[in-house]
Amino acid sequence: MHIITELLNHPILSTVGAVTTLFALFSCILVILTGYLYLKGIIQVWIRIGRGLAKRKIAVFADREFNSLRSMLVDSGLFLKSNVVQIEKNSIKKAMGMTLFLVHWDSFESQIEKILELKEDHVGLIIYAPQDEGKINQAEFNKIANERNTIVVNLRGRLLNDIFISMITTGNPPSKY
Repeated sequence: MHIITELLNHPILSTVGAVTTLFALFSCILVILTGYLYLKGIIQVWIRIGRGLAKRKIAVFADREFNSLRSMLVDSGLFLKSNVVQIEKNSIKKAMGMTLFLVHWDSFESQIEKILELKEDHVGLIIYAPQDEGKINQAEFNKIANERNTIVVNLRGRLLNDIFISMITTGNPPSKY
């Protein structure tokens, strides 16, 4: 037993033990710090997603396609029926204060100037323009492209994804400092 004690008290083993202990402490601190930063980033995303899906209203500029678009949104299980509001041609100002505009291009092509004037920078704008209903002319496309937070989509399957991403990335007006 005395030989084992002498061997363990050898200066080389003491040095190795000290270095190993420091490495273990450094690793623990690194793991805790990494976990904190990871959770901090994830929690912020979860909060934005939760707020976006629970509180934000989607203004749907559509006529006969409204029921189909609302059904797609509600059936996804992500959006509440009460958060999807129809905007008709004679009541475009009703969309003020809403944080996401979904425009069916064929129905509201003639109203796009008014919609762009109404849209604020922090509001997401998604133009749904199926190819079978005609393409957006280049002049109108350039107007849309010059606005912040705009998306032009022509596939229905892609539409839901773009709405979801817009809910995460837009919506809070910039703070005044």
